[in-house]
Amino acid sequence: MPSVSSVPLVALIGRMNVGKSTLFNRLTETRRALVSPVAGTTRDRKEGVCLWRGRVIRVVDTGGLDVRPADDIERNVVRQAEKAIAQADAIYFVVDLKTGALPQERELARKLVASGKPVIVVGNKAETVATAATAHAREWRFPRLPAPIAVSALKGAGVGDLLDETYDALEKMNRPPAELSRVQAVRVAVVGKPNVGKSSILNAILGEERFIVSPVAGTTREPNDVEIDADGRHYVFVDTAGMRKQAKVRKTGGLEEAGVERTQQTLRRCDVALLVVDATQPIGAQERTLAGLLTEARVGVIVVANKWDLVPDKTPSTINLFERHLASALPFIAWAPVLFTSARSGQRVENIFDLVDGVQRSRYLRLPEEELAAFLKTAVRAHLPSKGKGPSPPKILGLEQVDVAPPSFQVVIKAKRLDVLHPSYLRFLENRLRRRFGFAGTPIRMGVRGVVSA
Repeated sequence: MPSVSSVPLVALIGRMNVGKSTLFNRLTETRRALVSPVAGTTRDRKEGVCLWRGRVIRVVDTGGLDVRPADDIERNVVRQAEKAIAQADAIYFVVDLKTGALPQERELARKLVASGKPVIVVGNKAETVATAATAHAREWRFPRLPAPIAVSALKGAGVGDLLDETYDALEKMNRPPAELSRVQAVRVAVVGKPNVGKSSILNAILGEERFIVSPVAGTTREPNDVEIDADGRHYVFVDTAGMRKQAKVRKTGGLEEAGVERTQQTLRRCDVALLVVDATQPIGAQERTLAGLLTEARVGVIVVANKWDLVPDKTPSTINLFERHLASALPFIAWAPVLFTSARSGQRVENIFDLVDGVQRSRYLRLPEEELAAFLKTAVRAHLPSKGKGPSPPKILGLEQVDVAPPSFQVVIKAKRLDVLHPSYLRFLENRLRRRFGFAGTPIRMGVRGVVSA
């Protein structure tokens, strides 16, 4: 695992009660920092990780930096903030757009400029358009600092633009945000029916005979974890028990049944699954069952078509034919990328790492509100909402992203009941989201939220 110092650090600096802790909670998607209208609530530094578009930075929350502290506690708050400034790669100078610039903020701005660190002025509490517009007023122009970026830490508005600006600044400093897989181990489950080559694939990845390979079905009876480092990236691969038809499972007794149950538990706590299939055999009921389990687990999926070297009479179109066969046989995971490998020769096995990284980025992809609004406008123009059980199609008011891992969206409609929007319209929007933004290898959750008056 890389050292903590290899991940860029951004310090939140400002006077009391400008909303630094609210912004910290928004960036880290936590509620670690206590938020209160009482000035001076935050006294110690709090550090967290901010994930944006598959890459991470560290952010540190500090107490209000009053340049003339009155007692020992406030002097210690100032010392903690000054340490954060010294350790930071960049600084968020957080101001309250509602109050106007205060004299102590102008003095603080001079100190931040003198630190030599890149400073981004964050105009917080821009809950309304009118407040956001004040960010361009002359009173917010500090010497040698850019105009504030208007955000609402409370509502999340403008935070995506702030992070884009931050990531660009860090790139220019040669301190780029870290790839998620370089900071946090990605858990990868290897699943498939017996004898498709799951253990052989893992041995090829490791470059050693770590897992038992046997033509006897059921050799692997329980999940088996192994940590792998690849070019500074960190993974935990889990070899799982092959899932056989239920009639065969019952004949073998309880041991294999327990292994299957542990495999299902593994899927619920992993990030990405490699569904290994035998490219020399047609896709059958067992693969369809596994595809359903993967969908229920809401993990990222990569289909690994193993034994590709044994497919006879291949032509340039053989890959396309096999991909169409997969999409038809496994429609639940038609969005999963397909990798054609040979565990025996090692063909393309090294590509697994890049595919896993790409799928993990897709799982954590969060779209800015402005991009979602533009996307929805184009989608509705192309296809008006379909009528469900109501007397007429509902009016669509917006599209919200409510979560990641997997990416989850809500269509906001003007209606008392949710079934007035036909389910097919959610599939239409999902397909357009994939075409527009990628989301390769990850499921997308689509829901509906009704608003009575708008």
